[in-house]
Amino acid sequence: MLTRKLPLLISAQGIHWSQQRILAAVSQICMLLVSVIILTNIIITLGERRLQEDWATQRYSELQAVGALISDKVTFQQFRTQMFAKSGLLKQYLALPSSENQQRLLDNWDVLVDNVPELLGIALYDPQGQHKFASSNDFGKESLPPALLGSTRNMGGSEIYTSPLEFTPINGQLEPYLYQFAWLENPDQSVRGYLVTYNSMSKMLKSIKPAYSSKQAPLMMLDTQGLLYAGAQTNTSVSRLPETMGGSLKQSYPALWRKMAMSNFGQFHGDVATFVYLKVELTTQYETRREYFLLSYIKNEDIAANFAQWRNILIIGAVVLTSLSILLIFLTHMYRLVQRSREFSIYMTNRLFDTEMGCIIASDTGRVVTSNSAASVLLSLPVDDLSDRSLQRILNLDDDEYSQFINHLETEKVWQKELYSNSSARTWLMVRVKYEVSIDNKRRYMLVTFEDITELKQSQKHAKLNHLLNDVPMASVLTDPKGNVLKSNPAFNQLLQIEADKPINVSSVLSEDFNKQWPQIAQQLQIQGSWIGQVFVVVDHLQDHCLQATLKGHLDSAGELQFVLCSFEQSLQKNAYREGPNSVPLRSTIFNHKDDLERYFNNLSQTCKDFSSLLMIDISAEGMLSHMSDLGQLETRQREVEIHLLRDLPHRYQMSHWQLGKLIIVLPDTNSDQAHYFALESLNKLNENGLGDGICIGIASYQAGQDLEQLIANSEVALKRAKQTGEQNICQAFTRLLT
Repeated sequence: MLTRKLPLLISAQGIHWSQQRILAAVSQICMLLVSVIILTNIIITLGERRLQEDWATQRYSELQAVGALISDKVTFQQFRTQMFAKSGLLKQYLALPSSENQQRLLDNWDVLVDNVPELLGIALYDPQGQHKFASSNDFGKESLPPALLGSTRNMGGSEIYTSPLEFTPINGQLEPYLYQFAWLENPDQSVRGYLVTYNSMSKMLKSIKPAYSSKQAPLMMLDTQGLLYAGAQTNTSVSRLPETMGGSLKQSYPALWRKMAMSNFGQFHGDVATFVYLKVELTTQYETRREYFLLSYIKNEDIAANFAQWRNILIIGAVVLTSLSILLIFLTHMYRLVQRSREFSIYMTNRLFDTEMGCIIASDTGRVVTSNSAASVLLSLPVDDLSDRSLQRILNLDDDEYSQFINHLETEKVWQKELYSNSSARTWLMVRVKYEVSIDNKRRYMLVTFEDITELKQSQKHAKLNHLLNDVPMASVLTDPKGNVLKSNPAFNQLLQIEADKPINVSSVLSEDFNKQWPQIAQQLQIQGSWIGQVFVVVDHLQDHCLQATLKGHLDSAGELQFVLCSFEQSLQKNAYREGPNSVPLRSTIFNHKDDLERYFNNLSQTCKDFSSLLMIDISAEGMLSHMSDLGQLETRQREVEIHLLRDLPHRYQMSHWQLGKLIIVLPDTNSDQAHYFALESLNKLNENGLGDGICIGIASYQAGQDLEQLIANSEVALKRAKQTGEQNICQAFTRLLT
C-alpha cells in the first residue's frame, strides 16, 4: 500500500555516488595505474636487460675470435722472426760484415717492412747487446735488456722471446708495439748477435677485426695493470674510460677494474654502458707468458634506442589496457549502484516504517502523511490519530517556536532537539527533522525521526551525581587487582602531584614495603573485603610522608577480586615501620627514573664525587632477546639479580634502573680499585647463586668536571669492552692513579 501511495519519496532512493564509493573507485584506479606503471617498467627493464645479455653474448664470442686471431698472429710473427734470423743475406753479412752486405740486408728489410703492415722495423745487435743498425731510426737505439744476455738466460737457439707491449712515438703519435727477439748462434752455441723485429699492435688489431672498425663496436686492449694499449677514443661519450694511450683504467674506473681483476672474462653493467671483457694470452711459453684484456662496450642509450620500438608498443598497449580497465571499473560501480538503488528503494518502501526508530513523513506544510508503529508507541498516540495531524502539535511548539523551526529548517536543512514526552511513558526523545526531495524534484517532504534517549539521559544524570560524589577532599582512587589506577579523583592527583588519567600503578608512588605487601593485601581484600593501615609515600612536598589508607575490595560474580577502592588521609602518627628493623635504607632502594639518580648524584658532596665510581651491569645473557617472548624471562632474571645485589649492597651505594637488562650502581667515596674489587665480589656471589651467566660490568671513575651523563657514557664504553674480550666480564675506563 505504501509503495503505491508514495513511490520514490526522496532523492536518496535514486543513484548516488557516495564519498565511500568515490574513494573506492579512485583507490582502485590508482592501484591499477601504479600496477600498470610498475609492470610496464619491469617488462621494459627486463627487455633491455635481455637485449644487453644477447649483445654481451655475441660480443663475447667476437672477443674470443679476436683473442684467438691475436695469439695466432703472434705465433706467426715468431715463426716469421725465426725465418728472418735464418735468411741467407743475414748469414752472409754475419760471415762477411762489409758495407755492401749490410746495404743489401737493409734493402731487403725495407721491402719486408713495406709489404707487411704490422711490421714496424728490424734491428741487429752485437753479442754484447749493443745496437749495430736497423731498418728504421725509430727502433734499435736502446741496448737489449741484460736479463736476455749472457749465461743466465734460459732461452736460446731456435726459441723466440716476445716482449710485453710498449709505446714508441711515430709521426707524433704513440704507437703500441711488441718486439720479438731471436738468438744468432754459432755451431758451438756461442752468440754471434741478436735479431729483433718490431710489430705494431694497433695495426695487428685493424687487420684481424674488420667487424670492430665502426664506432658501434669499440675494442680496447689493456694489460693486467689496467694500462690502455689500444682502442683509445677521445670523442667517446662514455665517461671514466681512458682517453689516451697509456691511461689507467684502474684509476679512472675502479669499479670496472675490480670486476675485471677478479675473473678472466665476464660482464659489467655500468650506469652509462655495458662492458664485456676477456683475458687473452699472446704467447703460452713459460718464459714469455703475456696476458692482456680485450674490452668492448655498448652504451645503454644505444640499447634503449634499439628497444625503443618495443617500448612504444608496450606503452601504447599499457595505455589501452589501462583505459579499458578504468572503463570496466566505472561500469562495474555503476552497475552496483543501480542494483543497490533498486534494492534500497524496495527496502525503503517496504521496511522504512518497520524499525524500532519512530519515523514520520510529513508534507512541507507540516501535515503528517504517514507514520510507523514505533512513532505511535513513543508518542503514545494511535497510528490513525497521527495521520493528518499537525507537526507543530506533535512537537509541542508555539507559533513563534514553530516559525523559528521552519526558518532554521529552510536554512540548515536539518533540525534536531531533545523532547520530553509528558505521556505515561515519561520518556526523552531525540527528534530530527530534515527536508527530502522526491525523485522528480517536484515534491518536498519532511522526514521526522524519533529516538528514545531515556537511558542516555539517565546515564548522564548518574555520571553527574558520581562526579559530585567524587568531588570530595579525601584522596580516592580505583584500581584493578594489580594496583593499576583506573580512576582517581582530583584530591588524589593533587595530593601525590600526578597528572590526571596518567597510567600509573598505585604502588609506584608508595613505599617499597607496601609494594611487597600488595599480594597479601589483595588476598585479605578478597577474604575480608577491606584493609586499613598506614603507608609511606615517596614524595617530597608532604611534610608527613605517612598516610592513613583504607582499601575496600569489590568482587566479581566468580568471587575474584575485580576492583580496589583506595582512600588516603594524612596521618598524624609516624609509621612505625619507617624506623623498624625491616626498613630498607634510602640509599639501598632502586631508583626507577633517571631524574632521581641525577638529584642523588648532584646532592653528593664534592669530596665524595672526587673519589666516586659508577658500575653499569648488563644482565642479559647471550641469545636471551632472540624473540619478543623472552622479555618476560629477562624481567624475571633482572628482579632476581636486583634482590641478590640489594641484600649485600652497602648503605652508601645507590642502585638505579637504566634500561631493560641494565642496572647502574653509584659508589660514592670509592676509588677504581675498590670499585673493581666490589664488582668482582658481586659477580662471584651471583655466580654462587647461579645468576652470573652472561653478566658483564663496566666501571668508570669520576673525573674532575664530569656530570652524570659523561660518567654513564664512560661506563658504557667500558661495558662494550668487557663484552668484546670474551674472557673477563669486568672492564674499567678512565681509571686514574691515586697518590
